[in-house]
Amino acid sequence: MNPEPRYLQAYRLNRLSRKIEEGYERLAACDLCPHHCGVNRLKEETGFCRSGSQVVLSSYAPHFGEEQPLVGTNGSGTIFFTFCNMRCIYCQNYELSWLGAGRRTTPEELAEIMLELQQCYRCHNINLVTPTHFVPQILAALELAIKQGLKIPLVYNCGGYEDLKTLKLLDGIIDIYMPDFKYNDPQTAQKYSGVRAYPQIARLAIQEMYLQVGDLVLNAQGVAVQGMIIRHLVLPGGLAGTEGCMKYLATISPDMFINIMSQYRPENRAHQFPPLNRRITREEYREALDLARRYGLKVRYRL
Repeated sequence: MNPEPRYLQAYRLNRLSRKIEEGYERLAACDLCPHHCGVNRLKEETGFCRSGSQVVLSSYAPHFGEEQPLVGTNGSGTIFFTFCNMRCIYCQNYELSWLGAGRRTTPEELAEIMLELQQCYRCHNINLVTPTHFVPQILAALELAIKQGLKIPLVYNCGGYEDLKTLKLLDGIIDIYMPDFKYNDPQTAQKYSGVRAYPQIARLAIQEMYLQVGDLVLNAQGVAVQGMIIRHLVLPGGLAGTEGCMKYLATISPDMFINIMSQYRPENRAHQFPPLNRRITREEYREALDLARRYGLKVRYRL
């Protein structure tokens, strides 16, 4: 029998409604992400992420290209949000993150989407992709969806550049955290994603996420119900700093579910920044796997 999603207890104890209230209060001087822009998004002022008071949604659908524990047999109920709190020059979804492709969506509409993914498509989870800048609105939609029967795990699929206060707001709400761990070096993070403090902030964020949900837990069907999945994209020329990233993850848990990804391809502005203008080699990918094993980590899934 599957454990119930954590957000259901938060709803019953009235914690969810308090978190929604706190989240919207923070939009008045936005500090949801580490940029702490301080703009009043309730009055449609915009900061780094260019988001206002409403969710901007790109698309939603059952996704069969995610990690297998999320996909199962019916797919992961993936919701793609527009905009981002980073500026990765090689972003494969740059139409969303850089160009802002999407439509404004109310919490009521977002709740209906969640329920459609659960009831019509029978997805195993609700997978929120790049959700950081819309946390209050997502929580408001979640409350509405719960009232109408939402009962599948909630996945927080993010870039790893997360504010600890926001993560604590999500404690007791998120079942599965799936952050990227992109870089080990601040200068590299600044040059290619515009966020110099990324390594330090991602480490603290990953630690907080792990404290909340622990190692990945699967049900009898092999589908994830709680825990963490870490994604690490191998970049050409060792730019991701894989060794430093793996060394840190090993200090948190040797049993952490890590997806070391090989599918980098030059997108967006990457062609202007060698060696990002090429795919990785087999040797570079094998070296990344060897580094993970060197620190006692188990590579559970690879793309």
